[in-house]
Amino acid sequence: MNASLRIPVPDALRSALGELLDGLPPRQAAQAVDRLIASYRGRTPTDAPVLRDRADVVAYAAYRMPATFEAVRSALAGLRAAAPGFAPRTHADVGGGTGAASWAVAEAWAEGPEGPPRTTVLDWAEPALTLGRELARASGVPGLDGVEWRRTRIGPALRIDGSDLVTVSYVLNELTEEDRAAVVDEAARAAQAVVVVEPGTPDGYERIIEARDRLTAAGLRIAAPCPHSARCPIEPGTDWCHFAARVSRSSLHRQVKGGSLAYEDEKFSYVAAVRFPAEPAPARVTRRPQIRKGQVLLDLCTAEETLRRETVTKRHGALYKAARDAEWGDAWPPGEAGR
Repeated sequence: MNASLRIPVPDALRSALGELLDGLPPRQAAQAVDRLIASYRGRTPTDAPVLRDRADVVAYAAYRMPATFEAVRSALAGLRAAAPGFAPRTHADVGGGTGAASWAVAEAWAEGPEGPPRTTVLDWAEPALTLGRELARASGVPGLDGVEWRRTRIGPALRIDGSDLVTVSYVLNELTEEDRAAVVDEAARAAQAVVVVEPGTPDGYERIIEARDRLTAAGLRIAAPCPHSARCPIEPGTDWCHFAARVSRSSLHRQVKGGSLAYEDEKFSYVAAVRFPAEPAPARVTRRPQIRKGQVLLDLCTAEETLRRETVTKRHGALYKAARDAEWGDAWPPGEAGR
């Protein structure tokens, strides 16, 4: 990490959120979170932003920013592994709200020779943009102090300035089918690399597949998580591809969301597509590895455009140890591109 980063970005985010929420009555925050959960899981028309006022935005920041940050962080890791030479100078965060994806981008390329890219957050909710600006400026994280926060409607009229990287995280679920297509097409037109993240639900996976198909139709190739750019081998309606990111929860975060664990797992689906050469993983672990006596069962999506289960036993030597250490979402074999 760049020496100029005073504290790790996840810690900076938790600290900023803690200061933001200090003094907010927990009951008020919890009530706003309950309403936002209903909106997050349902359908919201494009002319009615989910975040209506500052109270909503503060509750949203406590409820969603840490999880969104970790999900986008994981997706960016997949992109960077497949294209280690990619160092974006410009970044557009579509529907970025309070800027969680921008925090992840600032961390991902903090060590680049020129530092993190110049980011523009595009969103229709002015209260979210205002709060995101406050959080970013107070963070001390390089790259966030210069973010441009621009109010714009996310839909067919969206226009993105030419950008090295475009992120679209947890946005498509708020749009109509027509608007989703328009946003993805505009991202594909404007960017050298596009990363789309959605909730790790069957519906979220379907939206990712829709976006994936549109990105490849526009001439981009898949960098992650898929080992190939051909049709997804999962039969529609039988399963869905998703992953998990571990999210540390502060005491205030636990108070707002309920529960007592110090962490939670954010389930998400994603696709990263690029217009430049990339080396996807030769295979991807698509479920939690099953460790049994003397063997490990790995469910894989492969470069051969198929799904298969691989059994790794003690007779495989070092590969067996690697299989025992493998995690859901890892590239396989270990050490290959796309990890």
